Amino acid sequence: MLKIENLTKTYPGGKIGVADLSLEVKAGEIYGFIGHNGAGKTTTIKAVVGLHDFEKGNITIDGISVTADPLRAKSITAYIPDNPELYDNLSGMQFINFVADVFKVPKNVRKERVEKYAQDLEIASVLNNQVSSYSHGMKQKLAIIAAFLHEPKLLVMDEPFVGLDPKAAFTVKNMMREFCDKGSAIFFSTHVLEVAEKLCDKIAIIKDGRLIASGTMEEVKGNASLEEVFLEITEEAK
Repeated sequence: MLKIENLTKTYPGGKIGVADLSLEVKAGEIYGFIGHNGAGKTTTIKAVVGLHDFEKGNITIDGISVTADPLRAKSITAYIPDNPELYDNLSGMQFINFVADVFKVPKNVRKERVEKYAQDLEIASVLNNQVSSYSHGMKQKLAIIAAFLHEPKLLVMDEPFVGLDPKAAFTVKNMMREFCDKGSAIFFSTHVLEVAEKLCDKIAIIKDGRLIASGTMEEVKGNASLEEVFLEITEEAK
């Protein structure tokens, strides 16, 4: 569903964002992407969703090149950034309808999906309020509903649990699993290693822009905890 081949991104001044990174996320998989701050997680994610250009490599989503056919690739993708920038002057419902219109979600379908997700995330009562009145957690919930709305083939999430209360985080984890069980895929970054360990089918660890470990959870961590393995291999990779 997502194939990254030899991705290299260098910033002005020569700073390496990502160096020769390759990984593959298959349909049905929740794929975790972990690393310290500045390791290259967000750079990789922004390249996948078309927000960063890159000088080397290739990225395809369900076989569609993000550089050769960006609109088609984006039409089957959803992206939730770590700090969603939403339209403050719209109501929550107006924002959702705007996103649904962009992705051409039929009105009867969107109504059913919005009602379900808003109920599950306990945000239905504030959908008619302006987004400017929302807390960070409420904005995160709204962004999550908008991302799931058109049932993308690939959902890309950057630190999706930041700002969510425990109940909402539990709900989102269930939504993610159900989403992938239908044949779609999720690629997401997180600092919460316990969540990654319980939720992910596969995982990749990045340090200083380079992939230092990847595979199934069992392959990467063995009998140890993910936290122990992460700390050990990131130290070894100095």
